[in-house]
Parts: sequence; C-alpha cells; structure tokens
Amino acid sequence: MHLSNFLAVAAALLGADVHAEVAKLPLPKSCSGVPNMRYQYTVNSAWTVMKIAGSLKQVRTIIWDTEGNMLVQQNTRGVSVHTFGADGCINSTNMLISGGGLNHGLDLTPDGKTLYASSETTLYSWAYDPLTRKVSNQKTVVRGMSTGVHSSRAVKVVPGQPNLVLWQVGSNSNFDMAAQPPSTGRACIKVFDMDKVPSGGYNYNTQGEMFGYGLRNEIGFVPDPNGVFWGVENSGDDFTRTENGQRRDIHTNNPAEKLNNLGDPRTVRNAWYGYPTCFSVWDPSSFTNGLKTGQHFVIAPNSSYNDATCNGKAIAPRLTFQAHSAPIWNTFDDEAKNMYVTFHGSWNRQPPTGFKVVQVPFTRLADGSYDPVAPADSRTGYTDIFSATNPGSCTANGLTMSTCFRLTAASWDPAGRGLFVGSDNSAEGEIYILSPKS
Repeated sequence: MHLSNFLAVAAALLGADVHAEVAKLPLPKSCSGVPNMRYQYTVNSAWTVMKIAGSLKQVRTIIWDTEGNMLVQQNTRGVSVHTFGADGCINSTNMLISGGGLNHGLDLTPDGKTLYASSETTLYSWAYDPLTRKVSNQKTVVRGMSTGVHSSRAVKVVPGQPNLVLWQVGSNSNFDMAAQPPSTGRACIKVFDMDKVPSGGYNYNTQGEMFGYGLRNEIGFVPDPNGVFWGVENSGDDFTRTENGQRRDIHTNNPAEKLNNLGDPRTVRNAWYGYPTCFSVWDPSSFTNGLKTGQHFVIAPNSSYNDATCNGKAIAPRLTFQAHSAPIWNTFDDEAKNMYVTFHGSWNRQPPTGFKVVQVPFTRLADGSYDPVAPADSRTGYTDIFSATNPGSCTANGLTMSTCFRLTAASWDPAGRGLFVGSDNSAEGEIYILSPKS
C-alpha cells in the first residue's frame, strides 16, 4: 500500500476528517465576479481577509467533503456545493439539496459518504458521492423536535464513533421553565445511533440518549483532537436581579455567553449545565455577594435556591464571553492551539456588541487534555481577529437584518487557504477567508 493511501485509511479508522489528500490551493487576492465586501470591517494586523463568495442566502454552516469541495448550508434555500479552480477561487456552484426548510445543521461522516442536514423539526440523511457531488437515498433519521423561538439546529457526527450523531435544540423562549426536566427534549443535545434508526426515524423527545441539557441555545459545538466536544451557548436577554426585595436591571452586561466543555459523547450522559435556573456572571459589579466572572447566579435567590445551589449543582462554563455577543459556530485549528468563535452580534444591548470573530488560545495539559489558556474567571481570554469597524454602531433589526455583517459559519479550509467565515445578513450572504500572515 502506498504511504498516502495508508495515511488516508488510518485517518478514517481514527475518526479524523479525511482531508490528507486534498491538494493545496493559493490564497487569492480577489476573485472575478465576486462583489466587494459589503460591510466595513477591521482585521487584526496578523491576519488578512478577502471575500471568496457573495450573493448567497443567509450562510449558516460550512463543511468540506473528502475532495476539498465546500458544502454550504444556506438558511431555507438548502445546501450548495462549490468547487475551486487552480487559482483558489470558486469555479462552479450547484444546489445539492434545495429547500426543505433546511436552516443550520450540516455535517458529513469522516469517510465523506453520508450527509446529514436538518430543518427545525427533522434530521435527514443522504448517501453522498464527493466525486459526482450528488446525493441519493434521502431518509428521515430523527423527527418530532419542538418548534420555538430558537429554530436553528446544530448536528455533528462523533468522529471517533461515526454511527453516533449529536443533534441540538434550544429553548422555546427566553425563560423556558418547562425545559428543566430532560424529558421535555428542549435546551439540550441528544445522541442518536445511526446503526439502529427505527422505521420512520427516531422521535427526538422520547428516543435517543441525553448528552447534555440545561443548554439554552448551544448552536455550535466541535470536538478537540481527543474527541471532547466544546460548545458555545447563547444565554438570556432582558435580565433583572431581585435581592432582598430590590429589583435591578442587569441585562447590559449579564448573563455571560458560555464556552462549555461538554465532554466525550461516547461516554458522557445526562450532564446538566444550569438552564433555565442558573446563569453565568460576566460583569461581577452587578452583584453584591462576591461572585466572579463565570460563576453561576439565579435571578431571584432565596433561602432554598440561590447562587450557591447553582454553583454546587450545575456544570460551570470553562470560559465566558461578553453578554449578548451571540456566538454561533466554533472551530479549532489543526493542532487545537486556538479555537475560533463567530459572534453574530447583539439585539438586546446598547451599545451593541459582537459582530466579530475571536481567537481563544488553548493548551495541551500534562494529562493530554485540551483546555483554554485563560482561567475560568477571565474576561480577557480571547482576542478579536475580524470585526465590524464599530460594533457599537451596528443595528440589529431582527435576527439577520443589520447594518453590519452577521457572522455565522467557521471552518478551516483543508486546502490551506485559511479560516472560512460566513455571514447570514439577509441583504447578502457572504463567505470570507481569514488567513494568518505567518
């Protein structure tokens, strides 16, 4: 067996993405027919940015097949597939799957042969051929998910055991109190075995296994090289805090958005992260009892259920982000030295915040596990690398309308050009390449 073939087989057996055979491509300075960047921006001096695609519809998720073709989930339009020429620019675009209410979730098995995509209520699978860029044999594999205010659904194949698929649903409202018991099937991530799909598909609420719950809206989660998943969580809005009969508005800088260590879905079950009763501090000055950034709080503590209750029962985030940043997707670089997170941007804060991509430094610990460099109470554990020129002036009229880009997808290019980032602004769906200078 040739060494290259051996490496490809080994990668598949280990559950890694099979991108070893993808030819490297140059980073283009511009691409013919692609309109200019639609919105003003600033980029970190160590990075460059260019626009690789425009005139799309609400880009939500970007993945890659084993031939290096780019698959894009465009909200409600469907899934498109894009090939590249020798100049690094897109040279063909076709709709792989049209319509069907597909809105966010998209993933491939490590061998590149099975594609998953989701609507608000249903998870589908297809046989996929990366050479012909065609799908066949559509199946409903999970159905019956609840509808509600959070309609996006993230799906990820477990790379070390690709018969296992994770599918996520957010809460039904800001404070979805009915989501507290895991049996409700909301504000959670469940695990489904694709080797045992019943006729007509699993029922989301009553079947599958609970990976984690108490996750208000965990619409981005990715594995590190050990198979441990890390998720980004959108927390609540319009918060007040009532202590000793006094009610105060704390919503500008609390609660924090979260980076959660979700664990290994091959072994972890029924982990609880706090929602809908426990939330994380971003700005400790809003509290009078010495809470630190990243610790849990309740909105109305009493003698039987208070901040200490939450900090003793709910799994704390490993790191937190500025309140209302609205993290959408996260991804690691090749060696998991950094995680990259897209911030969709706020609608519930003045001045607005978010509208950026941030870099979170990670390190490998002595036991071989991966962990953020910053301590859990840090408010400086990440760095901006790409941002709206003035996030504080960005309007957000609804979930996708804004005077700035609304950043979503984040995926490293197997051909070596950089980090592909999407925007789902309803005026124009765009894809950018962020590339480190060295």
